[in-house]
Amino acid sequence: MSNIVRLVIACVIMGAGVTLCAFGFWGWGIPLFIFGGLVLVTFFFNENMIIAQYFLRKENTEKAEQWLGKITDYEKQLHRKQHGYYNLLVGLIESRRAPLKSEKFFKKALTLGMGMSHNIALAKLSLAGIAMAKRNKREAQMYLQEASKQDKNKLLADQIKMMKAQMAQMDKQQVVRGGYRQF
Repeated sequence: MSNIVRLVIACVIMGAGVTLCAFGFWGWGIPLFIFGGLVLVTFFFNENMIIAQYFLRKENTEKAEQWLGKITDYEKQLHRKQHGYYNLLVGLIESRRAPLKSEKFFKKALTLGMGMSHNIALAKLSLAGIAMAKRNKREAQMYLQEASKQDKNKLLADQIKMMKAQMAQMDKQQVVRGGYRQF
């Protein structure tokens, strides 16, 4: 359902609730007004994305992908501020299947913008991991520094430390006639 349609339906339901209250039918007006408020909330927070986030936290990527699949055209169905979060969720799901292919979703999420700094840090940490997989140390360090700056509440501090330790291991590896050797 288009986001504009949700807004119109919410306004009609809330208007009907106010009208019922004005005519003295408080028992019907208040619940209808609250229901209209819930529909209005879905204008800003899409229920499919909330359910997909829940399944991602429960490590059930199949169901998360199924719920995100219900969003056919995210530019019409989601509020503009949710476009970055949608791409972040798609990137997280794609990174479990093919990590190198998820890079475009994380970069698009960063360009579209996200409101919470820990989500920006998560996207940059994921991009650092992709850069490390590509053996691009300079880009990985840049993304790690940016991720640590964005992680103000230290939610990803352990992952950042682990990534830095893996990067230190990259320094110890040396190319020896077509292969890698640990020192």
